Amino acid sequence: MSASPSRSWRTSQTLLIFTSTLGLFTENFLYAFVVPILPYMIEQRLRLDPAYTQRFTAELLVILGLISIPAAPIIGHLADQTTSRKGPLLISLLGCTIGTLLVASTISIWLVYAGRILQGIAGTGAWIIAFAMLAESAGTKHTGKILGLANSFVTGGIITGPAVSGVLLEWLGYWAAWSVPLSLLFIDLVARLAMVDVRPEEKAKTDVSGTATPTQESAQCEASPLLQTPSTADEGIAEKPARNFYSVILRYSGAWAAMCNVVAFGVIMSAFDATLPLHLRDIFGWGPASIGSLFLGLQIPAMLTAPLIGWLRDRIGLRWPTSIGWVFTAPLLWFTGVPDKSNFLGVGDGATGERAFVATIVGIGLTMSLMRGAGAFQLTSLLYELKAQDPYMFGPGGGSSRMFSLTEISFNVGLLVGPILLHISCRFPADRHHLFSLLLPPVTGA
Repeated sequence: MSASPSRSWRTSQTLLIFTSTLGLFTENFLYAFVVPILPYMIEQRLRLDPAYTQRFTAELLVILGLISIPAAPIIGHLADQTTSRKGPLLISLLGCTIGTLLVASTISIWLVYAGRILQGIAGTGAWIIAFAMLAESAGTKHTGKILGLANSFVTGGIITGPAVSGVLLEWLGYWAAWSVPLSLLFIDLVARLAMVDVRPEEKAKTDVSGTATPTQESAQCEASPLLQTPSTADEGIAEKPARNFYSVILRYSGAWAAMCNVVAFGVIMSAFDATLPLHLRDIFGWGPASIGSLFLGLQIPAMLTAPLIGWLRDRIGLRWPTSIGWVFTAPLLWFTGVPDKSNFLGVGDGATGERAFVATIVGIGLTMSLMRGAGAFQLTSLLYELKAQDPYMFGPGGGSSRMFSLTEISFNVGLLVGPILLHISCRFPADRHHLFSLLLPPVTGA
């Protein structure tokens, strides 16, 4: 019997990719959305002393990274204990919704903190599970393209979040601004409820055994609980003890190289966030609008080129694109310290310096596109190699969620380390040109 249309589209890869990428877009949209309106929330909604605005803003932004580091391995482990992604992702999206409502309500500063913590935990879960779903659906031949597409949506969320919140707050008001992320979360929930979760390994087992049609399998998935227990067919597999994921993965130098790549990338991105606004104001006298526009030069190249770079990785591998990216990024990072009043190399802080700085930032946006997502690609490839030897090495749930928890931990470590390195470097101004050049990691051998 063939699957009915109402069932077939619900098990389609198109819906899975749409649901996963929308979830990634929403999580990054939420992270960036709150940045422009935090001062308004603290001073106008909570009516706190403006002297505390800087402190509360910094804490509310940093807390997501802090909470994600311990939460990621726990979430990854729990998500891999079930053969269905439906329950964990729905729980994560509901947690994000509740956390967002707590933050937006601004009843008290402590509830805002509680909301951000819940957003951090639930957002980490949604991020890990969405990437795991995409990696499992892509297979070994299309990993680069699928992850590249996902990175485009991630970047899109980072870019549009602050723009939407700032414009809507000014034009339409506070709750009109918050209606956008809440609407996105609602669409996420509806799409996830509509999708019937059929993981590739389950589909392969069904095709071989011939015991269930797609329609029957869909009906079974609809009637099953959100957090599934192993089926009778999996009992034999469940009896085989699964190996410890982290003890296996962390034996490979390629895994450490991938995580170093992600940490270094996070350090650089957080360094830009921490230094560009003050640097551009002091050197060129730029205002918020000009500074915000310059950040687009970092993100838009990545958003546009991510699918192409993913295709390139599928064709020629990871080594050369990543190596070229780091080799060209290092001198560009050094050059960002050149335009200033010292007139070093004749650039200066006038119109020539401004043009040179903008061109350098766009160049960094292009070259860093070659490194963006490289760590996740490397870890995914390693996981596929191990599962080719033993598909149930890490249990019937696989290891995709735990694998992406490693990238989540690494990136958040980079976000926390970046500002610390910059604080140290500020005590040695003469070395500012060389700070980022020293970040060229040994991951080019990955």
